[in-house]
Amino acid sequence: MTTNKTGPLRGLRVLEMTGLGPCPFAGMLLADMGADVVRVDRSSSAALPLGLPTDRDVISRGKRSVVIDLKHPEGTEAALALCRSADVLIEGFRPGVMERLGLGPEPVLQQNPALIYGRLTGWGQTGPLAQRAGHDINYLAISGSLHAIGARDQPPAVPLNLIADYAGGSMFLVSGVLAALYEARNSGKGQVVDAAMVDGAAVLSAMFHGLLAVGAWQDQRQSNLLDGGCYFYRAYQTADDQSIAVGPLEAKFFQELLTKLGPEAAELTQADRARWPEYEAKLEAIIKTKTRDEWSTIFAESDACVAPVLSLREAQQHPYNSARNVFQTQFGIPQPSPAPRFDRTASNITPPPAALGADTRTVLRDWGFPETKIEQLIAAKAAG
Repeated sequence: MTTNKTGPLRGLRVLEMTGLGPCPFAGMLLADMGADVVRVDRSSSAALPLGLPTDRDVISRGKRSVVIDLKHPEGTEAALALCRSADVLIEGFRPGVMERLGLGPEPVLQQNPALIYGRLTGWGQTGPLAQRAGHDINYLAISGSLHAIGARDQPPAVPLNLIADYAGGSMFLVSGVLAALYEARNSGKGQVVDAAMVDGAAVLSAMFHGLLAVGAWQDQRQSNLLDGGCYFYRAYQTADDQSIAVGPLEAKFFQELLTKLGPEAAELTQADRARWPEYEAKLEAIIKTKTRDEWSTIFAESDACVAPVLSLREAQQHPYNSARNVFQTQFGIPQPSPAPRFDRTASNITPPPAALGADTRTVLRDWGFPETKIEQLIAAKAAG
C-alpha cells in the first residue's frame, strides 16, 4: 500500500461506489479511521450538483480515486477483481442498479464470500417506496421526526441534511459495516448490510417514542421540554441580533443561570408551567439587553448551560474548538477533524481529495493487477 494511513482501521480495504451525500460521508469516516478507501469514479462525475469541484470536496478526503467504466465488460470484470481484494464495499444507488451493472451482492459474494457489502438508500432495499426518489427531508418526514422540529405555528423546520442523510444513513451504515466485520472474525462469512435513512432516523427518535407512550411527550411541535416548548431550553436573540443557546434543564444549573442573569431574573422558576410563556417573555427581554459576546463572557466560567450560537466560520475559530483541535486546515480548507479520537491508533486526514482517476494505476497495482492488465484496461478505455 502506498498511502500513509494511520488509525484503527489501517489495512482495511474499502471500495466506495461513487454517489452523492451519505455514502461518500460514510467512506470519509472509514478513511479517517485509517481504511484504504478507494473511490470507484465515473469519468462524468467531475463535480457535485452543488458545483463543488472534486478537489475541494471535504468528504472525499482520505480516499484514492480510480476511474472504471462499469458499463464496459472489461470494466465490470476489473470491478469484480477489486471486490475480490476488498474487505468492504459500500454503495448508495437505488435498489437494482448494482445488479444491472453485474455487481450485485450475489456475484460479488460469490467472488469474495468474506466481503461486507454495505448498501445505503433512503427507503431501504425493499418496501413500497424502495424505487422512489427522495432526499433527507422526505426520509425525515416519513420517520416522524420532521414533524417534531420547529415552531408550533409554522411548518416544520429543515435541519440541514444532518439527521436522515448523515446520522440516520451514514452513521448507521458505518456501525453496521463494523458490526458485520466483527461477526466475520468468527464466522469467516461476509453479509449484506441494508442501511435505510428512514430506519436510522426512526431509531434516533427512540427516546421520544418511549416518552410518547407514557404521556410524557405531546405529539406537536414546540410543546415539550426539548423541542423549544420549554423557555429554559431554547435559543434567544441578543442585543446585536446574534443568539445564545440556553439549556439548564437541571435545577442546580437553572439556579446558576438566575445568579448570572442578575436580580431581574429572580422571579423565574422551572416549576410553574402555566407561567412559562410569561417567563419566556421576561427572559427574552433580559437577554436582549446585552450582546452575544457580553453574555458569553458572563457565562464563560459557569455551569448555567449557556453557549453562543456560532456560524460555521466562527466555530472554526472559537477558543474551545481551537484548544481541542476540533477543526484543522488541510489542503487549504478548514474542516472538522476526525472523530472519535483514539489514544493509541490516532486517525488522520490523508491523502487530500483525489482528482478523478488520479490513483487508477497505483490502486490497481496495489490491489494485485499485473502491469499488462492495467495497460490493457486503460487502452480499452475500461479504466482511466
